[in-house]
Order: sequence, then structure tokens, then C-alpha cells
Amino acid sequence: MEGRKAAALLVVSPTYHGICSNMDEICHICHSYNIPVIVDEAHGAHLGFHPELPSSSLSQGADLAVQSTHKVLCSLTQSSMLHMQGNLVDRERISKSLQMLQSSSPSYLLLASLDAARAQLSENREAIFDKAIDLALEARSLISKIPGISILEFPSFSSFFQIDPLRLTIGVWQLGLSGFEADDILCNDFGVVCELVGTKSFTLAFNLGTQRDHVLRLVAGLKHLSQTSHFSQPVKDEGKNVNHFVCLDDIRISMSPREAFFATKRKVSIRDSLGEICGELVCPYPPGIPALIPGEIITAEALNYLLEIRSKGAVITGAADFSLSSFVVCVT
Repeated sequence: MEGRKAAALLVVSPTYHGICSNMDEICHICHSYNIPVIVDEAHGAHLGFHPELPSSSLSQGADLAVQSTHKVLCSLTQSSMLHMQGNLVDRERISKSLQMLQSSSPSYLLLASLDAARAQLSENREAIFDKAIDLALEARSLISKIPGISILEFPSFSSFFQIDPLRLTIGVWQLGLSGFEADDILCNDFGVVCELVGTKSFTLAFNLGTQRDHVLRLVAGLKHLSQTSHFSQPVKDEGKNVNHFVCLDDIRISMSPREAFFATKRKVSIRDSLGEICGELVCPYPPGIPALIPGEIITAEALNYLLEIRSKGAVITGAADFSLSSFVVCVT
């Protein structure tokens, strides 16, 4: 709108739920304007290694792709890879940027684990994900038959391009449960650990270590939830209401995060915090996306969202008072 050319386009694909963008079309449009495409492919290091999996962003023309190899493959936590191709990105500039950011004493345990993950894939790249995908498809089939349980699939949203079959998002709102409550029961009673938990659903990740026993425990846990919970009638246009607390569009910044960090602060009750300048990072986890950042004006919308998910069992990180009875605000 200001007549300036975009320096690059950043796309998150796949999302935490496994939803993939049409990177081929996106890259074609951007490259026609000589604009490079950077893909946050943290949850997609496995893409392209099986016919049932979506294509990788690099195979669709992305210039840079960042993959958290440890999330889906078998490298150690914190290890990841940056992939680069084409001529739109200055390789020397990338190297200099990495020198500024990276340690001069890297962990060779992490580097070795990345090489081991690469070797594991290269030795059996055509069939290494056969078992994981078969188990994910079996789980999807069994779970779809459980009353009161819904599964995120293509018909749910017509705008999907592709979805990773190794991510399974399960809705439990018809059981009268929040995703957090269901997660507690599945974890404590059935040993099932969810990857991502929300107010009305949770997401599971299948990987190279998944066993059939894990699937059977998951199905048993969901059957238990179905049999012991009270069904509620689906709300009309439920799909439009699932995340009605998530869209915080009334965002107002009064200070930069740096100014807020160094500002004098005081603690006030949540009732008195409305309209004040937030002095801390308030972040529901997972997925770890801040609802309030230092320097942001505290709004009723943000407070309602935080209190709602807190009442449903969400963990709030960053706030000095995890119970959310008070906030740290900046003194102006």
C-alpha cells in the first residue's frame, strides 16, 4: 500500500495441526516478482518421504526452509536444519547472519544426532514411514466410530490444500469436555501424551516411534471419555464458534517491548489491570503464543480469553501470578 516491495514472504507450513499450504502456487506468484519465499517448516522435516505425505516446501520451490528435525524425526531436542536453494537469497549474507546468531561452541551431540537422523532416512527413505502412517490411518478409522468424538479432516474446511496424515486433531466439545480436561484424563489414566491442547480439541503426533499399543491405549481412552461424559447437542455452525476466544483483534501497543522491559512496574489486581500497559509476557502453553506482550494495552478481550482458557485447565506461562488474579503492569 505504501509502494514498497516486499523483501520476502514468510509462510508457516505445515501448521501445528498438520495443515499444509499450496507452496507451489505461492512460490510461483512470489518468484514472478523476484520475492523469495521463507517457510517455517518446523513440523515438516518428514514431508516428501512417503507417497501419503504432502510434498516438502523445497520440492515446491521455496528458497529457504527451516525444519525442526527433532519434532518429527529422531534427532535430539533443539536440533534443526536450515535448507537453502535457488539464487534469490544471498548465501553469503545468510552465512554472516548465522555467524552473528550461532554459538562458536556448538554441541556436537546435537550435530551428530542430526547426521544420525539424516542417515536413518537415507537408508530406507521409501518405506521408513509405512508403519507410522498405517497406525495413524488405523487410529483415525477406529476413533471415527466413537460417539461424541470428531476428527479434523478435509471436509471440515474447504480451504485446506493438504493435511499431514501423521497429525490427528480430535474434538471433544460434544462430550462437554475441554481439550485440557480430556488431556488430563488421557495422560493420567491411559498414558497418552498429546502434542497440542486447546479449549475444545487436542492434537496427536504419530512418528517413527509410535507402536500399535499406543494406538490401542488412545482408542481405549477416547472410548472411556465417550462412555463417561455427558453429550451436549452440537451448536449450529459449531465450526465457526470453536475458536471464538482466539482472535484478539483489538491489539494496541503503548510501549516497545524494550521500553516496557526497563520501565518501573507494579502489581495490580486483574480487575484493576484493564487499560494498563502490560509489563510481562502472558503466554498460554501449548502452543506458546503470547496473548499479551510487554508494552501492550491490556484489553477486556484478552482478559476474557485468558480467564476462559485458564478455567478450562490451560497452563499460563510468563505471568508472575500463574493464577491470573493479578498482573504486573508498567508505571507511566
